[in-house]
Amino acid sequence: MNVRNMRTSGILMPISSLPSPYGIGTMGDEAKKFIKFLKKAGQTYWQILPVCPTSYGDSPYQSFSSFAGNPYFIDLDYLLKDGLIIEKELNNLEWGDNDRYVDYGVIYDNRYSILRNAYSRFCKNKPQNFINFCEKEKSWLDDYALFMALKDAHEGQAWFEWEKAYKFRDKDALDEAKTKFSADIEFYKMIQFLFKKQWKDLKKYANKNNIKIIGDIPIYVSADSADVWSNPSEFYLDENLEMIEVAGCPPDAFSEDGQLWGNPLFRWDVMKENNYSWWVRRIKAMADMYNIIRIDHFRGFDSYYAIPAEDDTAKNGKWKKGPGMDLFNKLKEELGELPIIVEDLGYLTQSVKDLLKESGFPGMKVLQFAFDDMNGNEYLPHFYPRECVVYTGTHDNDTIMGWLEEAPKETLDFVTKYLNLTKKEGYNWGVIRGAMSSVADTCILTMQDIIGLGAEARINTPSTLGENWKWRAIPEDFSISARKKLFTYTKMFGRLNESFVKTEIKEKKED
Repeated sequence: MNVRNMRTSGILMPISSLPSPYGIGTMGDEAKKFIKFLKKAGQTYWQILPVCPTSYGDSPYQSFSSFAGNPYFIDLDYLLKDGLIIEKELNNLEWGDNDRYVDYGVIYDNRYSILRNAYSRFCKNKPQNFINFCEKEKSWLDDYALFMALKDAHEGQAWFEWEKAYKFRDKDALDEAKTKFSADIEFYKMIQFLFKKQWKDLKKYANKNNIKIIGDIPIYVSADSADVWSNPSEFYLDENLEMIEVAGCPPDAFSEDGQLWGNPLFRWDVMKENNYSWWVRRIKAMADMYNIIRIDHFRGFDSYYAIPAEDDTAKNGKWKKGPGMDLFNKLKEELGELPIIVEDLGYLTQSVKDLLKESGFPGMKVLQFAFDDMNGNEYLPHFYPRECVVYTGTHDNDTIMGWLEEAPKETLDFVTKYLNLTKKEGYNWGVIRGAMSSVADTCILTMQDIIGLGAEARINTPSTLGENWKWRAIPEDFSISARKKLFTYTKMFGRLNESFVKTEIKEKKED
């Protein structure tokens, strides 16, 4: 990663939001078309959301595993070409009635039925590289596949509701389960094999086209996950493996009750004794997957908010000390210099700012946060350091057009004057220009803002359930006019992909 030494830009676009005839975006041809769109628009990065298998609520930040891939993203046309499924099976299934939104209920029912069919054919001729994959990834794959098989046997129940023998990982009970559920265990291993195979092909294609992938990893893991079930001593659980305190955010101007995320907290003291081995394995796996890693909720490494598990609001939480540079020093010692961006948003104490500076990782600036206060708001572009990543908005923000629609009059007046927004240019493009023209070394835009969509295209509204993570693009969104306009702005503000820069240098020399 060379975020600090050259001006670059890219687009935030979840895989789930790509066009697809099968109800949700995949790692197939449409993903490759998007990479071509990025390349022709002069971009350097494709930022995605976490690609782990989602659990209740369909949030990519609540997953059954920090290491596994989402079965929904496996491209079905590629399985068709590989002979693992047949066209008749695809034609008999419904994938939702609106190309603009994911219907997760339909996807869940039909996706797994297709994958079961694929498994029946896969078993007839298991490739040797599947055996090799299972051996290479066994440190997480064995527990994950067993976890999912047991979940199916318990009709989706959370692991902490299983009978004691499984809940407490009794060796004899697990050995028996490995035999009893051997086919289901191998089914889940096959899914991961297919995911990794398609992912490697997609990443290789992106890199070949000079596009680097920024992957997003949550700081916390889901309570109902193979991570916690297989490593209970590293999480803040009592003797009955029940959570003692959970993660969240304190009350603020936006939420009088605060945010109750409900994730189990890490036992940082135990992790330190274990040389942070779980984190080393996690970050190594993510570094292998992505060109650059974005770590969510960076302030939690300095201090984290701990809420009593029995509470139904975040009001009674307390701040506790995180691992600080001790963790990052260990990661550097084990893995070397890492290409990392950190999400340092929200209220930041001086110690968080000191940790960010000492780590050397670039933090984030969100343009939508800049205009609520005219007096020294650090998200205003004239306060930016070069070594940061500017976003027009993140997955938790409204789109630019949705934000401007709902903004108070004083905010709207401020942003209009500051960025000289005009209807002729397009208000979304005026805000994009503001981000692109800033001194920030890296600029990330959302695809919805390039298209110019409103609140109907918002990805997530924090602290709500039911309507998030659903928005999808359609093929017409990736228009030549939008691509050319993006290229123009990218070139104007010196952010073209290095392949364009090298071509221009070469042409000048030849002239």
